[in-house]
Amino acid sequence: MIKIQNIYHMLTYAFQILKEQGYASCATEEFENTADLLSTILVKGVTLQIKRGLNRAYLEKTEPLSCLRGKINVTESIKQQTIIKQQLVCTYEEFSADSYMNRILKTTMELLLRYDIPKIRKKELKKLLLYFKDIQTVDIYSINWKFKFYRNNQSYQMLISICYLILKGLLQTTTDGSVKLMQFLDEQRMCRLYEKFILEYYKKEHPEIRTNSSQIFWQLDDEFSSMLPIMQSDIMLSKENNVLIIDAKYYEHTTQTQYGNNTLHSNNLYQIFTYVKNKDAEYRTLPHTVSGMLLYAKTDEVVQPNQIYHMSGNKISVRTLDLNLPFKEIANQLDNIVKDHFKK
Repeated sequence: MIKIQNIYHMLTYAFQILKEQGYASCATEEFENTADLLSTILVKGVTLQIKRGLNRAYLEKTEPLSCLRGKINVTESIKQQTIIKQQLVCTYEEFSADSYMNRILKTTMELLLRYDIPKIRKKELKKLLLYFKDIQTVDIYSINWKFKFYRNNQSYQMLISICYLILKGLLQTTTDGSVKLMQFLDEQRMCRLYEKFILEYYKKEHPEIRTNSSQIFWQLDDEFSSMLPIMQSDIMLSKENNVLIIDAKYYEHTTQTQYGNNTLHSNNLYQIFTYVKNKDAEYRTLPHTVSGMLLYAKTDEVVQPNQIYHMSGNKISVRTLDLNLPFKEIANQLDNIVKDHFKK
């Protein structure tokens, strides 16, 4: 289980813009479900964006016109016989609010109207949709989420990310190809948010240590590396030559059961062990310490992993993070990890 308010706190670290004044009330409001929380964030964000002005883009349009504009499309003019009406088919660019990002915002808001959120939230969404009356919608399954954000559209980065969570979290396809709404935020989406939250928390709250999600290179006896997979860490904390590699895991079941015995997910353990041993070999003869940690989000299961193993000269620990506690206690859990591994 995870408190809905804690999802907000996780989002504030993942998207620092949520710490601005306009979103502060979300930390104390009560929400019926996660979709209610994200719809509230979206409403506040879109409202702020409307005040700043909706993003506009140059869009190409082709239509018959009585006055020349842009380029004349001779082929289409002949095909449509527009000369009879004293018109020519012209192709021109128009500076319009009907941009791709605004289409995603409109599509997301219209979807939320079909979901189980409070009436007051739906009323707020309907008011905002009036500003989008001349904007088209998009096919939810063909959205290209690869955006480049610049100075003039930077304010959309968080909004588009929220739309991504909503659209990916609220929809699934049935066997006959139709669309239905589902319970919000599946395991995969929560795992990504969980990883991002922990990474950004340490960056923000512990500037005394270096925090990143860097790649770990294979320590090879020769230079042949063809077909070797990339080792991409979730979170890597380091101070001088003291390194802690964290793999953040968000599962419905934190352990696997075989013949009545609970064991760690084998792939998780193999992965963190490989990361640690290759990072350890990178330092070679330098004085150093490299440790690894599997940090699971705590579930309601009776058996919860909380172990420390010493493997071939390195410490591999397995811990759980209780996301159903008040956020101050969650922060204390994360702070204690740093204290334990980087104490003088």
